[in-house]
Amino acid sequence: MEGTPDPETGAAVTAEGLGVKGSRGWAFRDLTLGAGPGALIAVEGPSGSGRTCLLLTLTGRMRPAEGQGSVGGFRVPQQMARIRRMSALAHVPGVSELDPVLSVAEHLRERALLQRRFGDAPRGLLRPRRERAAASRAAIDTAVRAAGLDLDTLPKGPRTAVRDLERLEALRLSIALALISRPRLLAVDDTDMKLSDAERDQVWALLREIAASGTTVLAVCSQAPEDAVVVPTRPIEHADADTDADKNAAENEDHENEEGAEDALAETGRA
Repeated sequence: MEGTPDPETGAAVTAEGLGVKGSRGWAFRDLTLGAGPGALIAVEGPSGSGRTCLLLTLTGRMRPAEGQGSVGGFRVPQQMARIRRMSALAHVPGVSELDPVLSVAEHLRERALLQRRFGDAPRGLLRPRRERAAASRAAIDTAVRAAGLDLDTLPKGPRTAVRDLERLEALRLSIALALISRPRLLAVDDTDMKLSDAERDQVWALLREIAASGTTVLAVCSQAPEDAVVVPTRPIEHADADTDADKNAAENEDHENEEGAEDALAETGRA
């Protein structure tokens, strides 16, 4: 039945003729995709090819200008709010960034508290305080294990500030935070940016495990693994305003790109 969520843990993702447009051009268009629940989907393309815009569209945070699709049985663009509630973002600059000043433990506690307050409401708020605290600790432990983040190996353990984390550790933390909400769709931006070949292999192995556990994974990358459902993106001429979100996320070098990214997000109705 159209608009009814899939019964599986993960979310099936489809798109037909999907496109996002900002005030100064297209970020991407005419995109077609079909992936089942628990799939590993790799959005592969160079920086500036609309990768981040596509990730935000398929997680219900950016409204397309053309085409249609579905995520977990919910329609794009008609049911974007429902898609947002069943998906989670990891490491999307400007949208879901880590605070460099906060510690790993502070990030985890804050996310668990937000999940308990908003994600699990109202049922979660009716339980006794001790039970709620135990549930939060269990959710954190489960997410940290699933992300492969070993807190004991960090420089100061859980008290390590984000600014002191290596790139791979920060990525694992971002994934762990996203997993606390038990999403059916996990979306990870810049999966392989600034990682060595060995580290990239570790990340893809992690994402395969998460997908194998039933959560559909959508990962932005410059080079996709062979076993993924690959969605290629390419730069569109005169679409620099919309693709600035990707350029800024991938390189973090050109501050002028932030203006274009904000313009694209505003034009497409980012939630």
